[in-house]
Amino acid sequence: MPQTPVETNDRMSLRIASDDKLLLMRAAALQHTNLTEFVLRNVMSVARQIIDENERLALTERDSLRVLELLDNPPAPNDKLMAAAFAIPKQS
Repeated sequence: MPQTPVETNDRMSLRIASDDKLLLMRAAALQHTNLTEFVLRNVMSVARQIIDENERLALTERDSLRVLELLDNPPAPNDKLMAAAFAIPKQS
């Protein structure tokens, strides 16, 4: 498989048991790729999925309607909110 140039050449080292490395190398060989490409291809998709699951909030229909209602008709600010607003330093 031809190597594609990388704009930055950041490196990452990790310690791995010999048996685990052999397993990864075997899987990479079966997919006709090198170990780096194999690990990156598989780890990046899992990393994206983990980030998506943790940064996206799924609301029920009831919750979504409540958020929209609050955006259209926000409640009056309470004392804590007013105190927090006045505590923010003024920008000049």
